[in-house]
Amino acid sequence: MAATIDEAMRFYSMKRWDSALQTFQSIDTSAFSTAEKTELAYYMGLCYTKLERYNDAVLYLEQVVTGEIEPLRVCQCRLTLAYIYMTTSRPRMAEFELTRLIKSGFKSVQIFTMMAYAAWMQKQQDRAVKMYEEALDIDPNNTTAMNGLGFLLVESGADVKRGFELCRKAVDKRPQNAAYLDSLGWAYYKTGDISEARQCLRRALDLAPRQKDISSHMKILLAEAS
Repeated sequence: MAATIDEAMRFYSMKRWDSALQTFQSIDTSAFSTAEKTELAYYMGLCYTKLERYNDAVLYLEQVVTGEIEPLRVCQCRLTLAYIYMTTSRPRMAEFELTRLIKSGFKSVQIFTMMAYAAWMQKQQDRAVKMYEEALDIDPNNTTAMNGLGFLLVESGADVKRGFELCRKAVDKRPQNAAYLDSLGWAYYKTGDISEARQCLRRALDLAPRQKDISSHMKILLAEAS
């Protein structure tokens, strides 16, 4: 008996990505319309993304963004593609997808923070700062944008005081976020407060012991403090 969309979607709703994908793959699509095939590609692309099979995911998500489907779904697929490209160290391709979204009229904190990170990955610091500022214009309390902008301002020395305050505000809002604690620890280090820097970085490492950036910052701190 052929698998059905309802069966696949049941696995999908349960977050059983392998089972959902296998069921989607076994569906007979011979009588499907173009729209139905595009819908199937959409869910298969998301399953592959969840399973971190990124090359396969891109093949299916590209079918969606080039097909005739509702704009919001295209937006989600472009965001997912941008995430995949940044995860696989292809920031220029991520920026391409995000730029297409902005040109299509989609502007959100998520899009601008992702644009900022893609710019940072390409060492385009001024552009990254601009994108984080755009995000904060939309939502002044967004902690991702606060932390990203704060770290850049501190790291570059462009505005250490403002950068420090942004990092501290992000930690105040989400005190258990390892990345935010790392940024605040680095901000303390840059302002010469080694004791506070060590405390923040230790808390960050306790929360994310395998995070390479945090470990690197702690090594630098300990080397200079010894």
